[in-house]
Amino acid sequence: MQIGQKVVCIDDRFPSWVHEIYTALPIKGVTYTIREVAPGRGIFVVIGEDGQPVRDGGGDRQPEIQILLAELHNPPDPQCPGREIGFRSERFAPLEEIEQENEEVEEFSFPVGIPVKIETGAN
Repeated sequence: MQIGQKVVCIDDRFPSWVHEIYTALPIKGVTYTIREVAPGRGIFVVIGEDGQPVRDGGGDRQPEIQILLAELHNPPDPQCPGREIGFRSERFAPLEEIEQENEEVEEFSFPVGIPVKIETGAN
């Protein structure tokens, strides 16, 4: 994935805590433009009332690629000063890949205009 590339959201299922932190979330099936690609930090770190990370609340256990989208803007990441919270790249597929899948499906479509007899079971 690269800056300027068009991608389609393929996974818009987020845990409940995401809705409390993010102000703009992608929607499955919608096309977006990548505005930044950067290393992600995996699981979101949860900070307790004392300002310290909560044990097993996240961290860098699963490094990933983070993307920011031109169409969506979110607040700063509380764990990475100066950075906006982004999205895992796995939530998106390149637009060209989606178009190719649609073309493959069309190859197996039934031709339009062929009469089909439908029996309703009523005599």
